[in-house]
Amino acid sequence: MAMKTVEESHVGISCYISNLPGFRGVLKQRYSDFIVNEVDRDGQVVHLSSLDAPPEEEQRSVQETGTNTSESDTTTVTSYAALLDSFKSLAGDSDAGCLEEFLNQINTGDDKSVAPLVLSPDSNKSHRTAVHKFFKGNFKFLVTDTVDGPDASSKCIRVRLNSGGPNNNGRNSKKRKERGDKPFDSRGSKSWPENVEKFLRFHLYKENKDTQEALGVIGKMLGIQSRSFGFAGTKDKRAVSTQRVTVYKQLASRVASLNERLFGIKVGDFCYVNEGLVLGQLSGNRFTITLRGVVADSEDTIKASADALGRHGFINYFGLQVLPRFGSGSVPTHLIGAALFRGEWELAVDMILDPRDGDILFHAIAKARKYYKDGKDIEGTLRQLPRYLVAERAVLQNLKKSPGNYVQALKAIPRTLRMMYVHSYQSFLWNHAASTRVQKYGTEQVVLGDLVYCKENPTGKVTGIVGPECDDDCGDRYDSNIEEEVSEDTQEESNNYVKVVTAEDLNLGCYTIEDVILPMPGSRVIYPTNDVAKVYHDLADKDRISLMECVHNVK
Repeated sequence: MAMKTVEESHVGISCYISNLPGFRGVLKQRYSDFIVNEVDRDGQVVHLSSLDAPPEEEQRSVQETGTNTSESDTTTVTSYAALLDSFKSLAGDSDAGCLEEFLNQINTGDDKSVAPLVLSPDSNKSHRTAVHKFFKGNFKFLVTDTVDGPDASSKCIRVRLNSGGPNNNGRNSKKRKERGDKPFDSRGSKSWPENVEKFLRFHLYKENKDTQEALGVIGKMLGIQSRSFGFAGTKDKRAVSTQRVTVYKQLASRVASLNERLFGIKVGDFCYVNEGLVLGQLSGNRFTITLRGVVADSEDTIKASADALGRHGFINYFGLQVLPRFGSGSVPTHLIGAALFRGEWELAVDMILDPRDGDILFHAIAKARKYYKDGKDIEGTLRQLPRYLVAERAVLQNLKKSPGNYVQALKAIPRTLRMMYVHSYQSFLWNHAASTRVQKYGTEQVVLGDLVYCKENPTGKVTGIVGPECDDDCGDRYDSNIEEEVSEDTQEESNNYVKVVTAEDLNLGCYTIEDVILPMPGSRVIYPTNDVAKVYHDLADKDRISLMECVHNVK
């Protein structure tokens, strides 16, 4: 079976700056062929230069009043003679001795090396209940649960250190619905010192992993949820990339210690800041690209094309090299985005889960998709589906809990991934508009009605005009309203930095083609007043979509 592929013409790319024949090459044959370094708003290129935590003096000031188990914590476990006597009466000499040894291990301060304590087998449920209550009432820094004993008729109580610390009632003590509306996962951070900024910023270096995957690994090691992280934009998976990340109320020393266990990921260049990063807070990305398997008419063609690229630049399309942007195989990502815009939730779920021609190279994925299509067996499909297919697994796990609730199933997809479908459709429209602009007016001059960077912008650059950042991103923090609030403020601010070209501007020659911009369809900014803006609405009307309402409908 031949695999269907998405061509450039399918996603609105139809015009180019030069008429040169060009040449072909293989992009990203190796992930190291695509190097991405984020550029912050100050124009600084982000590199990983140090794996060390800040100086010891700063760390000490944090730890003296910080979140880790410290002197105030350990004093709660130093002397429990009376309680141990009571426990001996309840559970016997053997278990009391084991508990005393367990407490002594905790007192050494090496929490990570303390293995859970499993008490003697107990077939009496009432007695086990009494033991659970004893720990709950007297040892706040410990948690207990029941595990299977050595035979079918017995159970054992397991005792372990509470990951939230002695002042916490357990990592799951708060119901999910009680903490779901909070912007950050703040478990274990109640005692964060007032003199230390609430966010730790660091540089994330990763190889052959997308941003969400890398932060998922780090979050799991730290025991926090992904919403605690902030970043300006996600980066390609098949690449070597470096970017800034913020995390809420975490010690640099703790995060830095993960480097020994991380594979293909490194973190460093730590500092504490007052605010977390949100999408769009960057100037762009610097790319170092290697092309392999180059095919051209002649070496002169390659040289001429490279020279034209250097002199004239290129149209900044959302290209096919960013596969998540438009997808591969028989289900282009932008079509899923269109279904979301229309509110066709079940169709969107089907398109995410259905078999795809592009999966023929990945037998396990193809088999799992076909298995679900044929029998709708969610449990069986989850057993087969690779864990890195985050969106598919999130949808299936939610459908398992709430059959037929397709809206909730889609909301279970991490917002970064869910908004990718939305941005893919927006990118599809943007490409068509850009092609129309070049086809009708060329690339030599500014025309009446164009939208341009405003020369009066005191900073010399515009921020936040387009929603997604054009690497491999976007959207994040489904549980947080911060990003939405910031983006609205930024878009309002950016309207002061863009303007529609007037006849007076043309006479004065104020602007060049390099100043011309196109807004992301659906964003709250002004639009060109020439024929280009009409392309957005004509295509959206064809797909039965209202641009100005669509983005917030799917957030």
